[in-house]
Amino acid sequence: MDSRETRDFSPSPSLPSGYGAAALLSAGIGSFALAAIAIASDRNAGFRRLMTLYKPTGPLSGVTTAALLVWLIVWGVLHLPLVSAAAIVLLIVAFLLMFPPIADLF
Repeated sequence: MDSRETRDFSPSPSLPSGYGAAALLSAGIGSFALAAIAIASDRNAGFRRLMTLYKPTGPLSGVTTAALLVWLIVWGVLHLPLVSAAAIVLLIVAFLLMFPPIADLF
């Protein structure tokens, strides 16, 4: 080993995480959209009919399709570095809204 070897102690560059954060945040928004659309479909007969894309399945077919589209569109639009805390908050809210006692409050 050469005694004149130099070491680079400069701070390492930050890793790009915009796309990963966009995936996390879009998952949170998609989950929230699923819960919100499901509640709206449950509460409004006209919206329930609109969400019925396949009669044997009922409004669930449209609810899940709409939530999937929201997720894909949001994921496609988000390309800047984002904060994953927003995704976690949205996932928690969506998780809570999927329980009938909480959903019934709306």
